[in-house]
Amino acid sequence: MELSVKNASCGYGNIPVLENVSLHIKQGEIVCILGPNGIGKTTLFRSVLGFLKLIKGEIALDGKSKSLITEKEFSKHIGYVPQGHEPPFPYSVKDVVVMGRAAHLKRFESPGIDDYKMAYNAMEMLGISYLRNKTYTHISGGERQMVLIARALTQEPKLLVMDEPTANLDFGNQVHVLQCISKLTSSGLGVLMTTHNPDHAFLCCDRVILLTKDRQILEGTVEEIVTEENLKKAYGVDVKVSSTKTDSGKIIKSCIPLL
Repeated sequence: MELSVKNASCGYGNIPVLENVSLHIKQGEIVCILGPNGIGKTTLFRSVLGFLKLIKGEIALDGKSKSLITEKEFSKHIGYVPQGHEPPFPYSVKDVVVMGRAAHLKRFESPGIDDYKMAYNAMEMLGISYLRNKTYTHISGGERQMVLIARALTQEPKLLVMDEPTANLDFGNQVHVLQCISKLTSSGLGVLMTTHNPDHAFLCCDRVILLTKDRQILEGTVEEIVTEENLKKAYGVDVKVSSTKTDSGKIIKSCIPLL
């Protein structure tokens, strides 16, 4: 399955935040969107998911225009992990996670035993089973982020849109989430994600889309796009891209700010 965005301009009303954006994401790959605050990454995601109407352009799923696909059908294939979430009621964690089954249930149908099993499996995969009986509003911001990822996985999507999935997470959980994302794509899930950390692109991504301050849209492999020159152009700071050789002989790159 492939999600594509063609020559899209997105924003609020008729005022564009991003213009002429084209991208595609298919199962089994991770595409990372990098760029400074306020550049339009979240606006782009909200437009892709249908929360905002495109000013122009087209979104398609396997070549079929999104305008011809019902929201319920679209949500069976595309999962979403927002930056944060404040529920109106104090649900238990397991009930928040099982809400990911909504797209597969009939109107007024309640989740059954199998739906809860899928929810428990998703929590087990992310290492948060210990949270399942806790109240969602009483856990930490980082734990809530993990719960939102579990909810999206319970949806059984083919493609997953993740808006800063490592936001509010400590260093260990950031690495854990990136490992889970890599594992999921190896089993056929496609991931389109944003992050403020260019190192995350080196760790797990196949392609990168970099939005710069002067509104350029740079796309290519991680090696092609995450360079010292491009990061300076995007963030306005000097960085050094360094390489480290692991004990197994693998080369891992990282970005060091030149303070």
